[in-house]
Amino acid sequence: MFDWKFFLLHIFKLSPAYGAALLTTIGLAIVGQVLGIIIGGFVSMGRLSRSRTFRWTAAIYTWFFRGVPELVLMVILFTGVAAAGLLRFDDFAIGSFTVSASLQAAIVAIGLREGAYMGEIIRNGLQSVSKGQVEAARALGMSPMRVMWKIIIPQAMRVIVPPFGNDFNVMLKVTSLASVIGVPELFLTTQTFSAQNFRVFELFIGLAINYLLLTTAWSVIQSLIEARLRRHESIAGRRTFLRTVQAHLIGTSATDTGSA
Repeated sequence: MFDWKFFLLHIFKLSPAYGAALLTTIGLAIVGQVLGIIIGGFVSMGRLSRSRTFRWTAAIYTWFFRGVPELVLMVILFTGVAAAGLLRFDDFAIGSFTVSASLQAAIVAIGLREGAYMGEIIRNGLQSVSKGQVEAARALGMSPMRVMWKIIIPQAMRVIVPPFGNDFNVMLKVTSLASVIGVPELFLTTQTFSAQNFRVFELFIGLAINYLLLTTAWSVIQSLIEARLRRHESIAGRRTFLRTVQAHLIGTSATDTGSA
């Protein structure tokens, strides 16, 4: 029989262990995603590079890490490489918080996978910007870095944000796979509790609700970001481009006048 009292107490009064597991899940998703964005930036640059070596390296990286299951990557990084004598993760402390070896392996595995997906997301966003704007900016003497920051990135964000948000939503659920290598996130902690009191149904219904709350909260945040971008990003990008062109034209006219 479903124990409503136990269920409601578990939902509304989190134990310290369950609260820590919730923070571990959120932290694992955020740190893994940040690592994935950093790696994805390099991968996207490689995919767009004029160098065949860089293009092939980035393509092989994307092919491999999008094809290998996340769970397999975690096991390889945590136990496989250690058994082969290649690499062993060791616990280390940041203040009073200890970062376990299993948590490190999970972060690296998630980051490597996310790097492959974010590389494609960023590449598609960069390619969505009109080449005419880029060529016009370069013709006016703007450096490649200035073109990237002032012209390309502001407009590419409209294309990057929606798939990025969906990917992070998936990431919140993928963190449950880290339980296999001993990371005390929500799934493993719930499993431990259920083994102690045999309230499997109540505890895992509560777990499902917690994941729903996490993904729903992020979906709301994503919707707000996308709505803001739809209202402002396109206009802001064009205004930035026109202001830059105007500044260059004024500067050129001043130089010509001075010379005359």
